Amino acid sequence: MAIHEKTLIDPDRILQHDHLVIDGVDVSGSWNTMISPRTLTDYDDGFEKVIQSYAGAENVHRCWQCGSCTNSCTMYAQNVDFNPRYWIYLIRLGLKAELLKDKDIIWQCVSCNKCTNICPKDVRPEGVMKATAHWLEENGLIAKTRSTMFDEEFTEQCIEYGRIEDTEVMVGFFKKSGQPLVQAWIVEFGKRLTKHLPLSQLTKMGMNVVFRPKTKSWGKTGEVLAEYVKAQKEAAHHG
Repeated sequence: MAIHEKTLIDPDRILQHDHLVIDGVDVSGSWNTMISPRTLTDYDDGFEKVIQSYAGAENVHRCWQCGSCTNSCTMYAQNVDFNPRYWIYLIRLGLKAELLKDKDIIWQCVSCNKCTNICPKDVRPEGVMKATAHWLEENGLIAKTRSTMFDEEFTEQCIEYGRIEDTEVMVGFFKKSGQPLVQAWIVEFGKRLTKHLPLSQLTKMGMNVVFRPKTKSWGKTGEVLAEYVKAQKEAAHHG
């Protein structure tokens, strides 16, 4: 049985037949859908290329299903449903519906890179897992992670101002992620700053938050950079 058909024997696929004869053989009773005719129709021919467009998944097409990635996987040892080999197979077949059934655990990859180190075809399964998680996130299929929210805030400030202001980045990140602006560690950090930084430096930091300084002559540069980033994303995911 091909591994992508494992759902055919799931408990919720059990069929009950009071009287069923196949090729002259009475097979009445409880059976899974393995006994039913089946044809794959819900696949997307272009899905593999979509995942390949994300950094880290460029070599997904090289997979020959040896299973080394899953056998060496740190997470598979904890949860047998965490199966990189299976997900890569689904990606190559374009079976998005089957992949989405595991969307809540794909992101659990711990990036130990055991799979990437052992892979004989340089598929880099760890990169494929991260690429798949990013695809799920960008398409609103899973909640946006806090690390992504931080990256977005950091990037937005770089493009707009040509620089970052640490306090402003943190405030923006807290707002995006729904966290309170006043937290215990921040209070403690502030106390230590006031003890060790000179008043002039503290004043400068406060002024930078209020007036948000820009890199000199950054206006046009920021616009060009924003257009470039936008064009690169569109080219990667639509071409």
